[in-house]
Amino acid sequence: MDRPDDAGLDRVTDFLRRLTGLLLDTSGEGAELIEHHVRATAEVLGAETDVLLVPDGATLTVTVRGRSRTVTVHGVPEVFRLDRLTALKPLLTDLAEGRTDLTEAERRLERIRTSPAPYPWWLKLLGIVLFSVGFAPLMQPTWYEIGTTAALSTFVAVLAVAADRRPRLTKVLPLVVAVAVSVLTLELFADDPARGGPVLLMLPALFFFVPGDYLSAASAELAAGHITTGAVRLVYSAFLLLQLYVGVLIGVLVTGTSTRALFDQAATSDLPRWSLFLSWIVFTVGTVLAFAIPLRLLGPLLLLVYLTVGVQSLGTKLIGEVGGTFVAATVLAAVATALARAPRHPPRLVLLLPGFFTLTVGSLGMRGLTTLAGGYVIEGFQDLLKLVTIVVSIAVGMVLGAALATPERPRSRPL
Repeated sequence: MDRPDDAGLDRVTDFLRRLTGLLLDTSGEGAELIEHHVRATAEVLGAETDVLLVPDGATLTVTVRGRSRTVTVHGVPEVFRLDRLTALKPLLTDLAEGRTDLTEAERRLERIRTSPAPYPWWLKLLGIVLFSVGFAPLMQPTWYEIGTTAALSTFVAVLAVAADRRPRLTKVLPLVVAVAVSVLTLELFADDPARGGPVLLMLPALFFFVPGDYLSAASAELAAGHITTGAVRLVYSAFLLLQLYVGVLIGVLVTGTSTRALFDQAATSDLPRWSLFLSWIVFTVGTVLAFAIPLRLLGPLLLLVYLTVGVQSLGTKLIGEVGGTFVAATVLAAVATALARAPRHPPRLVLLLPGFFTLTVGSLGMRGLTTLAGGYVIEGFQDLLKLVTIVVSIAVGMVLGAALATPERPRSRPL
């Protein structure tokens, strides 16, 4: 029979285990802060915790009054249910400030973990379409690109929503989506070189699955000294990117198209300049719906998107693309980190995500690989070299921005 100390230890350990699992499941942008969050919460509960962390799991050793428990936790790092992370911050804040006890915290945590998605399936579907259509002018500022993206992304969104109800499909979903988009693009939309290269027509519809966020998160973890988590996440990012690449090549083979058709040439712009400005509104609304972000955060996130785009555009004109991207990543990370320090503001990841997507590093990897497959060696390696440079610039900028906005002695309040 457990002694009273053992019972208390078991409750604290179980709470921290479930908390760590939820943090892992929402850590698609990096797991380096989980250790801090868990230790800070354990301290509030009168415990000490050692955390051994990898991107998809953790080992916790919890100690209360000299007695210890060790548990392992597994999670799948994603960013598709950010409503849970948003709801978690007030809970941990209330716990840290003594406004709730462990019993109530356990109830609230369980409600967050088991809560349904905040938007119905058709709104998530619409969100994925808007997310892709808003991004399309960045690839090619043409009406044809927008129309093609609307059609292709609707098909992609149907597959993504269907996979939510069939979890086994998620493991091969990037490959299946890439094959479908490749076949549809080559058969229906890439019939005139004047409308741009097939890869540029495919990319906006695939952007929801392109692991640019994972690539930059991996680089940021490596830059911050989290070698294991950064290296594992980097390998996983490369695997996801290769799935998309192989899917596109399978589509080429199925349609009997020559790989030489995978050129990377943009069409002549026919969009008015004001439409590019409005496209970021469409993109941000799509991000909110696709990633289950509470709708009340749309305004602040839109401001952060325009801040990031504005800084990147100005920086690119003054010091080049790499320098402009580095400065934009630094400013975005600094502002998001500073805002997230307030107890009632959204978590840093939620504030970062839409602005981060505007830096578009993942598409460079896809363009580089497919261009190489098409036999355009010089152009392909140029895209891949640019990918490496931009990824490192974003990662270092994110680390620098967070460091600039973090006080010398940060408070222990989590999130």
